[in-house]
Amino acid sequence: MPGTLFRFATAGSVDDGKSTLVGRLLHDSKAILADQLEAVARTSAERGFGAGTGFDFALLTDGLRAEREQGITIDVAYRYFSTGARSFILADCPGHVQYTRNMVTGATTADAVVVLIDGRKGVLEQTRRHLSVVALLRVPHVIVAVNKIDLLGYDERSFTDVAADVRRVASELGLGEAHVLPVSALEGDNVVDRSANTPWYDGPALLELLESLPSHDELDTEYDPFRLPVQLVLRPQGGLAPDVAADPELAEAFRDYRAFAGRIGSGRVRVGDRVTVFPSGIETTVTGIDLAGASVDEAVAPQSVALRLADDVDAARGAVIAAHDTLPQPRREVEAELFWLDPRPLHPGARVLVKHGTATVQGLVASVDAKRDLDTLASVPAMTLDANDIGRATIRLAADLPLEPYEANRHAGAFLVIDPQSGASLAAGIVTAPVTPTVGTTGTITTGTITTGTTATDTEGAAA
Repeated sequence: MPGTLFRFATAGSVDDGKSTLVGRLLHDSKAILADQLEAVARTSAERGFGAGTGFDFALLTDGLRAEREQGITIDVAYRYFSTGARSFILADCPGHVQYTRNMVTGATTADAVVVLIDGRKGVLEQTRRHLSVVALLRVPHVIVAVNKIDLLGYDERSFTDVAADVRRVASELGLGEAHVLPVSALEGDNVVDRSANTPWYDGPALLELLESLPSHDELDTEYDPFRLPVQLVLRPQGGLAPDVAADPELAEAFRDYRAFAGRIGSGRVRVGDRVTVFPSGIETTVTGIDLAGASVDEAVAPQSVALRLADDVDAARGAVIAAHDTLPQPRREVEAELFWLDPRPLHPGARVLVKHGTATVQGLVASVDAKRDLDTLASVPAMTLDANDIGRATIRLAADLPLEPYEANRHAGAFLVIDPQSGASLAAGIVTAPVTPTVGTTGTITTGTITTGTTATDTEGAAA
């Protein structure tokens, strides 16, 4: 049976061979069904791939008609496959600048990102852009595949020069160790198996590396404090089933059943643990954990569970159950790094919705402070953010949120910025510094209704 689940995304500049690499990985790991192979072989022959390889591996991932016609990747393509070591979810992300927002989507939940580089071109601006996204999203593992090593004659010096540039950029971005390996997506060198054509490279093949790296959930369970954003409160509905009604003790327990259901965002919880409930601040004890219809003694991220608590706690969708004494101070103002996704520019004064976990509150963009210059990797002053810009802004909120710096907690430090009129996602945000606590906040958000899950609160004169 395959082991732990591992999520990874791929990114790279246009024509670096990213879709070919993904197709080769799926093909050589035997993750493609026979009928799909036949269909791709026919299309490959129609496109003149009869000579040479005889197979266009990019067609295994470029599923949209526009992608096939243009020979580019437009949308994130998700693929699921398994090996003897573990199961994988692969997000194949676009390389074009105008689709950087899709790359952000694919990398947000990734345990690793594989950034592809054409060995003949080296590090490009789009490479810097992708590595900047990886750094800001704190993706645990960065893998840089220097592709088309076959077109460089399997030359060691050419590879080491590119690898040195990659490590320099990674160091400037604070990425830590980046795994750099030479590959040929077209020929299959160092993709699934180590290649005899690169005897000077003694590291693992790409698949070997993906099978050996720890997932974020494994790291998260050990180091991050417990967080459960409440999705709904479970109460008995309707009459009792005959077998339950026939047992007085069981029937009484069922009538008294009340649990808080959601997906564990981070950490681990056990029966008997002390927890704190946001926003009430009530402290209580976990008396039961229900998972997939059975009671268990403990649960870990990212399992979906229902927690039974010792006290009657007033908590609805949008509340957060956290390990005792670990909740941050509630915030009404936050500094954040935004990945602006909308074609319309962001200006100060914009009214937005901020979705954090299962809570959604009104917000006001107080200021746009800076954006990243991807040539120098530095932040420069800015008053607006345009599509695909990565920049820093300050947002005032109309209700408390338990925001945490993203670098401290990847789940609790991320949020979405939403258009209140259309419901479209405007930006992905990560908390760089929660700057103002609830007490002493100033400013107002116009009278309206703040939505926190399924509850609504009047916000006339709400501090923001």
